[in-house]
Amino acid sequence: MMTSEESLAEAIARSGSAVELLRNQNWPAFTFPVAPEFTNWRDEQRAWNTTVALMDQSHHMTQLFLGGADLLPLLASISPNTFSTFRPGVAKQLICVNAEGYLIGDGILFYNEDAPEGLVLIGHHLLIDWVRFNVEKAQAAGKDVHHRLEANSHMRQGPPTFYRYELQGPEADKVMEKIFGGPAPEIKFFHIGDVTIAGRAVKALRHGMAGQPGFEFYGPWADADAVLAEILTAGEEFGIRRVGAKAYSATPLESGWVPTPFPAIFGDDFAEYREWLPAARAGSVAGSLYSDDIHDYYMTPYDLGLGRSVRFDHDFHGREALERHAADQRRRKVTLLWNAEDVAAVVRSQMEPGVPAKFLDFPKARYGLFQMDEVRYHDRPAGISTDAGYIAYDQLYMSLATVDNDVADGAEVEVVWGEDPISRKDSVDASHRQVRIRATVAPAPYHEWARTVYRADD
Repeated sequence: MMTSEESLAEAIARSGSAVELLRNQNWPAFTFPVAPEFTNWRDEQRAWNTTVALMDQSHHMTQLFLGGADLLPLLASISPNTFSTFRPGVAKQLICVNAEGYLIGDGILFYNEDAPEGLVLIGHHLLIDWVRFNVEKAQAAGKDVHHRLEANSHMRQGPPTFYRYELQGPEADKVMEKIFGGPAPEIKFFHIGDVTIAGRAVKALRHGMAGQPGFEFYGPWADADAVLAEILTAGEEFGIRRVGAKAYSATPLESGWVPTPFPAIFGDDFAEYREWLPAARAGSVAGSLYSDDIHDYYMTPYDLGLGRSVRFDHDFHGREALERHAADQRRRKVTLLWNAEDVAAVVRSQMEPGVPAKFLDFPKARYGLFQMDEVRYHDRPAGISTDAGYIAYDQLYMSLATVDNDVADGAEVEVVWGEDPISRKDSVDASHRQVRIRATVAPAPYHEWARTVYRADD
């Protein structure tokens, strides 16, 4: 039995292998620390495609505040991202890889010009823990680097440093025009601008969480209520909806972002890290993919569409191996549009005699931190399906996946749903049967393709 003080290295030794540990380790059911629904999650999902949606991102992500004169060289040494043009007022999607060029995780790195801790890394803790480990090692070696970890609101006492509100949807610019008394600010993608809302100074990052145009507004927590009220008042005539935890959980399916890729931290180069990392932070693996070889769970940045973040203009951990992956990209990120009849059969099995299929939840069907379901093409293994769920606007069940390059858009594959053998995680139905769900391969993000090609073929 795992103890709270047990390191990942100790837990693996006790379990016999990393695969057995992570398949059977409990990971608490994760809910975003906002209301599950403000109205209903279906209409909240539709809002970011039809009108305008307000998402509260203040609470659910881990934040690592970073500073020091030696910080950027340290980050460059562990990341394939370029830092040659990184400057205040810019954000980037930071990634790291292991010595074999496989992905550890990703997060958004903000460069705030006027903050005492100029850089903030935000995301799931997978990448943040690795960065924190390297910062602490550099500190011990006398480098000028420092950090402050801020857990999400489930694991922290008191409010966060910043509020973060995402305004998204086709009417978002009209809401901003009303707030600002003129056109929405002209800010380049992944750049940060300065605006004023409700008389408060606000930072605005241009990006989108659900494949739609949007801004993320953030500032000191003391201003959170005033800024929120101003946005909601301005958006009322445009049908603004607040997005609750259920609807928000499905945003990656539309944006094409895989939120928790399996971290490649089990090689020799991560031995010291596994001694440092508490086993409880390693997460759990769910799904039909089952292999004794941990490499079968690994993915490269190119497998998940993160190759755009890679620059070979500096030396970094894993560069040589990543260059080989870049020259031989075998998989790509896609969306899988699940067959409606097969999805209905899984749901129907819950109400029929006999052993049912693994329960399929709505709007999201993740039952481990890392959802890893086998994808088969012509009855051979051809990829991994990760995040899965239902999108009300399109009335489609879908998942994000990485598949072999010879599996073309429009091809039919099968997602193997359910575990065999069934793991001992509390989140897994102790009795269920494995089934195959047909799925059509589409691009990620999928929207234009789904509307112009997939639906036309129905």
